[in-house]
Amino acid sequence: MEQTSLFDIPKYEPLASRMRPKSLSEFVGQTHLIGEGKILRRMIESDNVSSMIFWGPPGVGKTTLALCFHKVLGLDYKRIQFTPDSVPADVTGFSALNVTRTDFEYHEGAVMTNLLLADEINRTSSKTQSALLEAMQEKQVTVDTKTYPLPEPFVVIATQNPVGSAGTQELPVSQLDRFMIKLHMGYPDAQSQIKLLQDRHQENPLKKLETVLSKDELLGMKEEAMKVYVEASLYRYVTDLTIATREHEMVEYGVSPRGALALCDMAKACAYVHNRDYVVPSDIEEIFFNVCVHRLVLSRQARISGLTENQVLTEVLDKTGQPVVQKE
Repeated sequence: MEQTSLFDIPKYEPLASRMRPKSLSEFVGQTHLIGEGKILRRMIESDNVSSMIFWGPPGVGKTTLALCFHKVLGLDYKRIQFTPDSVPADVTGFSALNVTRTDFEYHEGAVMTNLLLADEINRTSSKTQSALLEAMQEKQVTVDTKTYPLPEPFVVIATQNPVGSAGTQELPVSQLDRFMIKLHMGYPDAQSQIKLLQDRHQENPLKKLETVLSKDELLGMKEEAMKVYVEASLYRYVTDLTIATREHEMVEYGVSPRGALALCDMAKACAYVHNRDYVVPSDIEEIFFNVCVHRLVLSRQARISGLTENQVLTEVLDKTGQPVVQKE
């Protein structure tokens, strides 16, 4: 298959290079994430609902990162700060009596937006967390038996930190599985933090952010990414990888079929950003950890021995044979 460009609209092509320095390098200090284009790939991956979870200690730029994407992508943005007293109606909206019309009227919740920041999602109750499930999977919410479609595109960015676990509700496996990727945001290295401090010496560089992509352009890119070709042997490769996680002796629950679909969608997005109209094995391997790490439930023996999810995934990747893609 001959390598061709998918960037039919000229301004699409420099998008990645325009977003990278403005999203993380200059403003958050998390250069290792955007350097590989992981977040950008997720934003344009396919016509599925976009959903990511940022995991890391307080103050490393999780919320700032979401705000950056709101500004550079020109998306409508809402933020819900989850607390123990948050209720499902805060997310989905509610119906209230309109005394003038003597009828019930729907009042939109935070979910009616293009980019929803679910800040500290583990701080609220399981009931409120579950209010996001239908929105993330079906692109709609149901309130009082009536269904309301969500605007396009719809992106959920949830943040979670491991510090101060008192009063928090651990996300159930069923909800974690609905997040397309999980990104670990640790502390920046010394050089990145020095640059971060220098950038904020006189003003907040976030004020300089400019929109580089319209909502319609983003939807157009998602449609283009859906057309990326996946050779039959790569579907087998994805299947072998996910089955290997389920059959691993140290894993109680492995990657689900939903995770396998996510892996394929992300691989297509990865190829798209690399300006290819077909997927190669390296695309799958590049995003394998971010798609699968939060979908594994390790056995008690693995936890006692100190084995991590990343170590299991590394072993699975090393032992699974890489296919040879036949070019047409």
